[in-house]
Amino acid sequence: MNTLSKEEILNNLVGQILRIEQIVWGRPEDKYLVRYQGQLQLPSQEAYDKLAQSLEPHQITPLFRKQDGKHIVILQEGLFHGKPTKIWVNILLFALTVISVIFAGILASYTGPVTSDLAAMWVAVQPSLGRAFAFTASLLGILLTHEFGHYFAARSHGTAVTLPYFIPFPLNPLGTMGAFISLQEPPKNKRVLLDIGLAGPLAGFIVAVPITILGLWLSSVEKLPAIIPAGFGFEGNSILYLLLKYLVHGEWLPLPASYGGLAPILYWIRYFFIGTPLPSGGLDVVIHPVAWAGWAGLFVTGLNLLPCGQLDGGHLIYVLLGRKAKKILPFIIGGLVLLGTAWSGWWLWVFLILIFGRAHAEPLDQITELDPKRKFFARLGLVIFVLVFIPIPMIVI
Repeated sequence: MNTLSKEEILNNLVGQILRIEQIVWGRPEDKYLVRYQGQLQLPSQEAYDKLAQSLEPHQITPLFRKQDGKHIVILQEGLFHGKPTKIWVNILLFALTVISVIFAGILASYTGPVTSDLAAMWVAVQPSLGRAFAFTASLLGILLTHEFGHYFAARSHGTAVTLPYFIPFPLNPLGTMGAFISLQEPPKNKRVLLDIGLAGPLAGFIVAVPITILGLWLSSVEKLPAIIPAGFGFEGNSILYLLLKYLVHGEWLPLPASYGGLAPILYWIRYFFIGTPLPSGGLDVVIHPVAWAGWAGLFVTGLNLLPCGQLDGGHLIYVLLGRKAKKILPFIIGGLVLLGTAWSGWWLWVFLILIFGRAHAEPLDQITELDPKRKFFARLGLVIFVLVFIPIPMIVI
């Protein structure tokens, strides 16, 4: 009885889904076993699932690519398996982040003496605890919703993923640098990548908006001093945050005492992008800790939706434009460098993007395109980015 060789088995399996026109076997130094070129005989998503299932017993992973109108099927030895993680690390980091955020909330509301007498400090701190806990619950509620949006979307597609890792940062006004999850295998196709990438910011956005509205309703509008004292700070405006303040308080805030002869729209465009002149003697909302948490949640959503590399926005732009998405990166970098002249924090983000954010997450199957519903949601994600992006996040005198 004749036994088929490995080459014959693979050719037969690939031939069930691809009309083969060319076969190139990899050399020992190549990263692939064999490369096929031709035309798929089944819808790409169905073809990929069928081939991946038939190759699994052989410990081989297929990759689908498209080049010059031809379909490329590349076979790589090995399968992607999720590695076991230590859940105690996630729990510990989350506990430390809770403590760090509570501490940040206390500092934001504390008006007592700075003394080495711990008993006196504790007495002075107690009035701030309720506001600190409200801030902590609101902010971590948004961040948890964001990260578990990613997590459950990945799990629903059978993609191996870690639990969220929170990053405590006690010296930060928010007490945290956010959180992240780690995919332990590439997403199967662009549809899966979009679902995972968009689920986080969309879920966080849905929670952040009502929290911000509630916080603004709890906040008061007060007159600003004619001379802004040192250490005074203004949170930046996004289009959405500006609209929410108008919705709750009926004013475009901060409202200057005078527009300086400019049309109000020109004043707001200038203030929106460069943060000057300060609205001395005007009106502004003194935000409640819940509003501060909501603002931070919208700010984090905007950062995640930056259309760069491995960020959520990078996934959105990649599934819409494919490899052409890399052409947008220089414009993003240039825009952030310019904004960095008004808020230096953007220069740190430029550095991080240049180091970590130039490569996009590439699915195993790059032939399967988005369906119309997903194209709509991908574009919706970019609209949300425009609404929540804050050009000048913070102005501190």
